[in-house]
Amino acid sequence: MTPATAPYGTWTSPIDARTVAAHDGRPEYVGTVGQEVWWTEPRPAEGGRRSLMRLRPDGTGPAESVLPEPWSVRSRVIEYGGRPWAGTERPRGGPLLVFVHGPDQRMYAFEPDAPGGGPRPLTPLSPVGEGLRWVDPVVLPERDEVWCVLEEFTGARPTDVRRVLAAVPLDGSAAEDRTRVRELTDGADRFVTGPRLSPDGRRAAWLAWNHPRMPWDGTEVRLADVTDRGTLTDARPVAGGPDESVVQVDWAADGSLLYSGDASGWWNLYRLDVGADGSGTGSGGRATALCPRQEEFGGPLWRIGSQWFQPLENGLVAVLHGVGPLRLGILEPAGGEPADAPGPWTEWSPTLAVAGTRVIGVAAGPHRTHEVVELDTCTGHALVVGAEHTDPVDPAYYPEPETRLFRGPDGREIHARLAPPRNPAHRAPDGELPPYVVRAHGGPTGRDPLALDLETAYFTSRGIGVAVVDYGGSTGYGRAYRERLRGQWGVVDVEDCAAVARALVEEGTADPARLAIRGGSAGGWTTAVSLTSPLAEGLYACGTIAYPILDLEGWATGETHDFESRYPISLVGEVEEHPERYRDRSPVHHADRVTTPFLLLQGLEDRICPPVQCDRFLAAIADRGVPHAYLTFEGEGHGFHKAETIVRAVEAELSLYAHAFGFDRPDVPPLELDG
Repeated sequence: MTPATAPYGTWTSPIDARTVAAHDGRPEYVGTVGQEVWWTEPRPAEGGRRSLMRLRPDGTGPAESVLPEPWSVRSRVIEYGGRPWAGTERPRGGPLLVFVHGPDQRMYAFEPDAPGGGPRPLTPLSPVGEGLRWVDPVVLPERDEVWCVLEEFTGARPTDVRRVLAAVPLDGSAAEDRTRVRELTDGADRFVTGPRLSPDGRRAAWLAWNHPRMPWDGTEVRLADVTDRGTLTDARPVAGGPDESVVQVDWAADGSLLYSGDASGWWNLYRLDVGADGSGTGSGGRATALCPRQEEFGGPLWRIGSQWFQPLENGLVAVLHGVGPLRLGILEPAGGEPADAPGPWTEWSPTLAVAGTRVIGVAAGPHRTHEVVELDTCTGHALVVGAEHTDPVDPAYYPEPETRLFRGPDGREIHARLAPPRNPAHRAPDGELPPYVVRAHGGPTGRDPLALDLETAYFTSRGIGVAVVDYGGSTGYGRAYRERLRGQWGVVDVEDCAAVARALVEEGTADPARLAIRGGSAGGWTTAVSLTSPLAEGLYACGTIAYPILDLEGWATGETHDFESRYPISLVGEVEEHPERYRDRSPVHHADRVTTPFLLLQGLEDRICPPVQCDRFLAAIADRGVPHAYLTFEGEGHGFHKAETIVRAVEAELSLYAHAFGFDRPDVPPLELDG
């Protein structure tokens, strides 16, 4: 077929917004119950709930969703949640699961193979603040308990909260009686992860940290003895510290502790021998690095219970590692070089599980969305076992990502990835340069995965390029790169995105008159600052701002949740010491600088970046004549999960670009711009 000639941005594509919505999200929180594999999976068409999936080992069929609507397996601890379920085999056969139900945040027990084994509540409700929440559970049938993290609100403010390790009885006696929940720690630590029990059950290890540190700044590994009565005694730090980020801890089969920490400047894997007295002995009292190298064996702990490594019973360790994208490797007990899993996958999520010699995880590639993959460490063979990617359209419509390294101010490196326009049915007229959208990821302590994203393909297949920027402050490139943003949020991120955009123009890749910027959450902040800052003045023709921070002082003084309430201290500085920074960098105080059209997208139930920030910004630009649209969505929080929301947002964004870049898109509803 000879491609038809048509201007960039006007190309027709089989990837419509409903296709994007249908493939939104990814499987998460893989685990095993005996030889069975379980995980959670999104259901955008069912109100955005998350289902619990079960794959039997007998080959009787594909994975099945075991919880019908309206059940949704999702924790809201620290708002970003974490591992919401755990399971074990019952002595009489069949699985026993516990899970957190999203709408009420109660923990439930579930025995799918038992008569009358439907979900039954294990934990009570609370009328105080946001109530009681639970995450990162471990089922201990020998104690008839679930050990997990309890987040308990003590007042109406989002920072009126405490977190402890807790033991919940499996018999349901705590379902109406809070006093039946045993607290295992004293609440002295503001943040904790779930406990990991040693192979002999005599010790427990977990992570802890306190304000104002974030978990990528510094955490401690806590080790405690487990008494016969099921209490924890003599809790003491054995690794980590205020300037060392440990993001995961677990036990090897030989009783040594494994953890991922960044003492070297990179998240690497360490082994700590635990003596008979419970002290960390290691090598002269120090931990031993199993594979010391300048790449990451961990990532930012945004979700409690994330797993970048898993020890196998034969002493091998499954690890995620890499610079930027993370791949799956198998590490020998003595260390050495990881043996990487074969296959087309370039990005593995931090949700590993093991069963015998099998490793199960969630992986994706440039032409594959996230799917559940199993690796047999004996044969080295990997195969998809769940959520298998199927092409909704011809893969020729997918973008071909190009990993690039750009230079910013002072010659600093900027990691980025380009997705140029690609459509087998169209080509642009000779001499025309394509429009490009610069995408700033959220976090800001995060990065974009190297994986097929149909939302990106929606735009590239229509003739709009996308540049994904891992600006200074992103993870995946070592602690020094991550800390470029320290005190510089709203500066370095904005400069780096602008440097990539300008480089694309200078090298003849992008049309200088048709550049846009977009982002959600912290990326929404970077987008809004880019439209109001002299650092990117006159660069972008428009911007898409999703669930953003717009008033930094308000966000730092009570308008966000507890987990990130002190985050601005590292990103900007103490608000009392640097009030001018908070004002000078906040878009709400520089609305007079906005001259380009923008689209603002906001969930009305967002506890992280609340709608009041958008209201304040819109009031500041009122009557200024700047074309803009503000779309709000009932029932959506921080990030969009419902199919109808995703469709509306994606089509509105395309309509904005059509308006700003000067082409027609009759296939989407026109965006009504005020101003």
